[in-house]
Amino acid sequence: MTELEKMLAGELYMANDPVLMHMRNKARALFTEYNQTLNEQVLERGLLLKSLLGSTGQNIDIQPPFFCDYGQHIHLGKNVFINFNVTVLDCSQFTMGDNVFIGPNVSFYGAYHPLKAAERIKGPELASPITIKDNVWLGGSVIICQGITIGENTTIGAGSVVTKDIPANVFAAGNPCKVIRTLE
Repeated sequence: MTELEKMLAGELYMANDPVLMHMRNKARALFTEYNQTLNEQVLERGLLLKSLLGSTGQNIDIQPPFFCDYGQHIHLGKNVFINFNVTVLDCSQFTMGDNVFIGPNVSFYGAYHPLKAAERIKGPELASPITIKDNVWLGGSVIICQGITIGENTTIGAGSVVTKDIPANVFAAGNPCKVIRTLE
């Protein structure tokens, strides 16, 4: 398997692989250009996002600055708003449904390292997908860890650290994030 195939399969991979480095450099050039656009440059922003991201629905609004690893593993539904200073480590598939609101300073960590130091210092990394379902709102400065799914119609309170899946139709918050109440 190539390092890209290992990465997408959730296996240990070497991020310093030349193919992966080239992909990340391409993404950095695109998001740097995007981050330098003005709000009224709607057409230019749309074209840059089309080049950077894997797929997008209609009515996508991403406020600069926006950062990601690869971009092409990011798939956004329609009516998505992403506020300032959001980071997506999309070393695995990152999927966001329709009608999603993302607060400022939110981070999505699809990439992670082995827990054992002896393995970690050899340099391999791991990645797991992140899925944000329809109608979700993530408050400011939320952190979503690797392998997480947030159920539809859910709200995550500001400053939460999500380390486990969160079900649909709930308000959840805290560090670690936990369900506070059901939303009906």
